[in-house]
Amino acid sequence: MSAAEVLTETKETSHLHDATDTDTEAPDPDQFSAWAETQFRAKYAMRDEAGAVETWRETAHRVVSNVMGALGYSPGDEEFDGVLRLVEQRKFLPGGRYLYASGRPLHQTQNCLLLRADDSREGWSDLMRKAGMALMTGAGIGVDYSDVRASGQPIHKTGGLASGPIALMKIVNEIGRNVMQGGSRRSAIWAGLSWKHDDVMDFIRVKDWSEDVRSIKERDFNFGAPMDMTNVSVILDDEFFEAFGNEDHIRHKLAQAVYWGTLDRMLTTAEPGFSVDTGGNAGETLRNACTEVTSADGDDICNLGSINLSRIGDKDEMREAVRLGTLFLLAGTVYSHLPYEEVHAVRSKNRRLGLGLMGVAEWLVMRGKPYGPDGELAEWLEVYEEADLYAREYAGEHGLTVPVKTRAIAPTGTIGIIAETTTGIEPVFCVAYKRRYKTAKSDGNDVTQFQYVIDPAAERHVARGGDPADIEDAYSLSLDVERRVAFQAWVQRYVDHGISSTINLPHPLTDGRDQRDFGDMLIRYLPRLRGITVYPDGARGGQPLSVVPYEVALGQTGVVFEENEESCVGGVCGS
Repeated sequence: MSAAEVLTETKETSHLHDATDTDTEAPDPDQFSAWAETQFRAKYAMRDEAGAVETWRETAHRVVSNVMGALGYSPGDEEFDGVLRLVEQRKFLPGGRYLYASGRPLHQTQNCLLLRADDSREGWSDLMRKAGMALMTGAGIGVDYSDVRASGQPIHKTGGLASGPIALMKIVNEIGRNVMQGGSRRSAIWAGLSWKHDDVMDFIRVKDWSEDVRSIKERDFNFGAPMDMTNVSVILDDEFFEAFGNEDHIRHKLAQAVYWGTLDRMLTTAEPGFSVDTGGNAGETLRNACTEVTSADGDDICNLGSINLSRIGDKDEMREAVRLGTLFLLAGTVYSHLPYEEVHAVRSKNRRLGLGLMGVAEWLVMRGKPYGPDGELAEWLEVYEEADLYAREYAGEHGLTVPVKTRAIAPTGTIGIIAETTTGIEPVFCVAYKRRYKTAKSDGNDVTQFQYVIDPAAERHVARGGDPADIEDAYSLSLDVERRVAFQAWVQRYVDHGISSTINLPHPLTDGRDQRDFGDMLIRYLPRLRGITVYPDGARGGQPLSVVPYEVALGQTGVVFEENEESCVGGVCGS
């Protein structure tokens, strides 16, 4: 069957999944859990002049009307009504920028920007301009600093010695610290450096905070620590893997030193991670802040939305979600304003889409399946790959350039909370936890608050008669970490960009033997990944999520506490 025939057949059968006859539950669109309601109202719901807050149904209509209208779709059109239904039922969630910015005078709805640092005075200044413009419009940034000369190298025109890429990273980090888009969105930043760069060993240790800094950060989550706004990764290429296993290679010792040096810091302090760009992806060293979107072109931009597998009834409905989610994102490339002028040409050339997935772990839990590769899930992921087909067909229909890539699995943090499912391909983080977050006060200052949260997927499992102790979560799986890595490598086969996923560890691995065992395991999978990040529990002071017993959270969900209000543990002073 041709691509056009598949598209036509899918359109003709889309009526099978109206809200009245889908196989999955279609809850009231405006019924949220307390935690989801908090995040929706704080980050995405618009308010009218009288202060009335949007309902979710109103948000869905605002977003879909504006974005789909850019390609001429309107209520009554099959595509418009289908996208609206998916968003209302939280079966497809546009990225956070869409939810926040659609319908605003400045509707910059693209989540993130990919940048390259140039090795010149003009290049440094230009990067600061672009970083500020991007972050002020809500776009996170990722920067590849590999072209910046090493520290100590001569500067010929003005004299003196270069300060190197790490100095520039720190400047950008501080821009991010002081840019809070909309008063509530924390800046998201990534920094990458090639494994061959002369400053790479210093880069590996760039976030080695002193015990004093860690102690203060533990007491005060808002305390500024060096590079704390920035995720960092060492960039690996084909030559790295050639050199790593070949003792005769000229860079063999360097590859070994970089790998084991990075691993030591990764397993102790949680960073750096590894960014992998090999084979057909060679040269795509630029990443967004969460590393799932990749490009070789500076000023490229990411464009995100995710299908909630836990609410999709069958493969036919999955196909409909893939088709309409792809169309929505394509419309977004026409609708969205951009942070600055240079992005227009790159977006028109590449038109990257980042159709993602979330609720994967809940999909497995619902079917009584363990967390890992699965034959039935593979069939659904093959449907997910059809995003290429729909992108090509709809781009042709609307006279647009064909997207170079279509699929990226984002971490879907806040969006996953609103969808009330597991995020990305992550397992249930834990059955119950304490989550910290920043919010803006009326006096313009930020305050850290927290709520106790029971994971919605766990809550539904318990409501069906399940035992919360039976759920495989990030902590139980941290004791069998190879399963997590193997699953990410398996899912990556169906994703043409990357997967943002954090591998949890029960504690820092500081023993050399433990690090060697982990490293020997990881190097077998690393060429099949686009990147990896790990988080040993307790590695960073002030971490935003902390595990609590199910019984502790059970009576306190929905109560808002301010950080350090120990007297509020019983909920008395929650607001």
